[in-house]
Amino acid sequence: MSTKKESFVKGTLILAAAALVARVLGLAQRVPLEHLFNDIGNASFTQANNVYLMLLPLATAGIPSTLSKMVSERYALNRPNEAQQVYRAALIFAAVVGVLMSTVLYIAAPYYAEYTKVPESTLAIRAIAPALLLFPMIAMMRGYFQGRNNMMAGGISQIIEQVARVSTAILLAFILLRQGYSNTWMAAGASFGSVLGSIGAFGVMLYYARKLRRSEEQKALYDSSEARIPLLKIYKDIFKLSIPIVLSSVTVPVVNFIDTSLIVPLLSGQIGLKEATQALGIYGSRAQSVAGIPPVLSIALSTSLIPIISAAYARRDEVHLKRQVTLALRISILTGTPIVLSLVVAAYSVNGLLFSSLDGSGIVAMLTLGTIFQITMMTTNSILLGMGKARISMYYVLAGLLVKFGSNFILSRFFGIYGIIAATALCFIVITLLNLRMLKSIIPFEILGRRWGGFAVAVLASGGIGYGLNEAGLILTHMMPARVAFLITCLVVGVAVVVIYLVLLIVLGVLSRQEIAGYPRPLQKVLGPLMKLQPERIRSEQ
Repeated sequence: MSTKKESFVKGTLILAAAALVARVLGLAQRVPLEHLFNDIGNASFTQANNVYLMLLPLATAGIPSTLSKMVSERYALNRPNEAQQVYRAALIFAAVVGVLMSTVLYIAAPYYAEYTKVPESTLAIRAIAPALLLFPMIAMMRGYFQGRNNMMAGGISQIIEQVARVSTAILLAFILLRQGYSNTWMAAGASFGSVLGSIGAFGVMLYYARKLRRSEEQKALYDSSEARIPLLKIYKDIFKLSIPIVLSSVTVPVVNFIDTSLIVPLLSGQIGLKEATQALGIYGSRAQSVAGIPPVLSIALSTSLIPIISAAYARRDEVHLKRQVTLALRISILTGTPIVLSLVVAAYSVNGLLFSSLDGSGIVAMLTLGTIFQITMMTTNSILLGMGKARISMYYVLAGLLVKFGSNFILSRFFGIYGIIAATALCFIVITLLNLRMLKSIIPFEILGRRWGGFAVAVLASGGIGYGLNEAGLILTHMMPARVAFLITCLVVGVAVVVIYLVLLIVLGVLSRQEIAGYPRPLQKVLGPLMKLQPERIRSEQ
C-alpha cells in the first residue's frame, strides 16, 4: 500500500513539475515575442495560439484520460492484450483526426481571420496547423504511459516540447525580423515553433515506447493468440467515458477562444479597429501569460487528492469523503489566493518588468484577479469527475459557457475590454456555484465555515499593504533604471503579501494545527513553524 502511495505521489510531483516548467517556459516565450512584435504581430500570434489550444483537446476527444483508466484496469485484471488493442485503436483515431483537424484549420484560417477582423493572422494560423498532425497521437501515448504508471515519459516529453517550441519560436521570429519580414510573417514563424515542439515531443514518446516494447513483458504484451475486440466496440467504450470528460476540460481554452474571436469585432465599433487590435494583443501576449501562473500550484495540490476522493466515494466512506473534499477546496483557495493577490496588486510593476510598455496594466490585473474563480471551478470539476459525475460537470460547463458568450455582448457595450474580462470571471463563478451545489447534495461539507471573516481580513490587509508597497516602489523608477525598480518592487510586494497573508491566516485562526496535519508534507514544513504565532485562546477553541 505504501509503495502504491509513494508511486502515486511521485507521479503527481513529476506531472506537476512538468506543468510548472511548461507554464514558466510559456511566459518566457511570450515576453521576448511581445518585445519583438507590434500590435498586429501580438494579435496574430495570440489568435493562432488560442485557436490551436482550443482544437487540441477536441482533437483528442478526452481519450487520453479514458485510455489511462482503461489500460490501467486491464493490466490490473491481467488482460494486457486487451489493453494493447485499446491503445492501437486510440492511435488509429489520433492519426485520422490529426490529419482532418490540421487540414480543416489550414483551409478555414483565412475565413476565421477575416471574421475576427485580424486578417493578418491567416499565416500564423496556417503555420501552427501542422502541429495538430502529431499532437493527438502524442496525447494518446501519454495517456497510455500514465495507465502503465509511467509518468516520466509524459513529463519529459512535455518539457522537451516546450523547450523546442519556445526556443524555435523566438529564434524564427528574430531571424525573420533581421531579414526585414513583416510582423505577419514573424508571427507565422513563431507559431511554427509549435510544430517543431510536437516533433520533439513525439521523438521522446517513440523512445519510451520502444524501450517499453523491449522490456521483459514483451511476450505477454504482444501475444496475438487472444480474441480480438471489434474496433467499433472499443470506440463505443472509449467515447462513452471520454466525451463528457473532454467537454468538462476545455472550459479555459474555449473561453480564451471566444475572447480572441470576439474582442476585435465587439470593440472595433466603440474604440476603432487599431485600438481593438491593440487590446487583443495585450490580452493575449500579456494578460493571459501572467494570469496563467496562479492556477499551477493550487491545481496540482488539489489534483493529488482526486484519486483518494474517488476511492472514498466508491467505498461510500462519507466521513473520509467529506474530509478530502473540504481539504481539496481549502488547499486550492488558500494557496491560490496569495499568488493572485501578489500579481494583481503589483500588476503595474509586473507589466513594466516583463513587457515593452506599461500599456494594459489594468487588463493584466483584472484577468489575473478572475483566476481565483478559475481555480475553484477547476478544483470542483475535478472532484465531480473523481465521483464519476462527468456528465453533470459537462452540463454545468456548457451553462457557464453560454453565460460567458451572452455576457460578452452585454458587458462589452458598457465596459469595453473590462466587460469581456468580467464575463470570463462570471462564467467561472457560475460553474463553481453549480458544482458546489451538486457536491453539497452528495456530501455535506463546509470550506471555511465561520472562518470566512478571518480569511477576508487576511486578503484585504495583505492586498492593501501590497498595493501600498507597489505604489511606494514606483518612486524608485526616478532613482534607477525602470526595469531594476520594477524588479525590486515585484520581489518586495510578492514576499510581503505572502508572508502577511500566511501570518494573518494563522493569527486569526483560519488555519489550525489539526488541519495542517492533513496537508501535503511540503505545506506542513512551511506552515508548521508559523503556528507558534497563533494565540493560545484560538488554539484552545479549535
